[in-house]
Amino acid sequence: MTDRPWKKMPLVALDLEGTGSQDHDQEAILEIALVRLVDGSPDLATAYDTLVNPGRPVPRRPWISPDLNDHALRNAPRPEQIDDALASRVKGYYLVGHNIGVDDRLLHLRHPRVAPAGLIDTLRLARALDVPSPKGLGALLDRFELRNRVNELVPTGRPHRALWDAVAAALLLRELATQGGITSWSKLLTAASARPTSEQGQGTLF
Repeated sequence: MTDRPWKKMPLVALDLEGTGSQDHDQEAILEIALVRLVDGSPDLATAYDTLVNPGRPVPRRPWISPDLNDHALRNAPRPEQIDDALASRVKGYYLVGHNIGVDDRLLHLRHPRVAPAGLIDTLRLARALDVPSPKGLGALLDRFELRNRVNELVPTGRPHRALWDAVAAALLLRELATQGGITSWSKLLTAASARPTSEQGQGTLF
């Protein structure tokens, strides 16, 4: 299995927009997107993207998109209403994201039944490849001229929204693997894997 091409492995890009880690165990998810990778590219036709009603007022913080406000989230599903959908879409898949451990921690906090097969971190991959650039997602998209492509695929999205950021991470994974000459699953795991929160016995960087 480890010698298979990484593009043939079960991968799904994840991004969560939350209220912020300073809320600790009270941190809430405001939006979530899951985008499967098919042959290494994001498959928008099967993407899952939803707002989430946190059940309390949304704080105004710099990293929270103005679109994610009380009015927009009032009629969104509650966390328990999307639990089954998340679990079925993540089961057997490796989650891909930029600084994915942050998203995985919050996902596990709010949806402990959702258990990915593993994590692939594009931030870790960029560091392993010693990419000479700031390691934020936006800076890396600009370095590899990927921002316009993300906009083409998600024309109604923007940075700091879940679907836009998930697609951005998927495109960045492909670009970094290409730049690093990584074709096999074993090499990608060595460079970019992280342990899921569910395996750690515990509890966006842009």
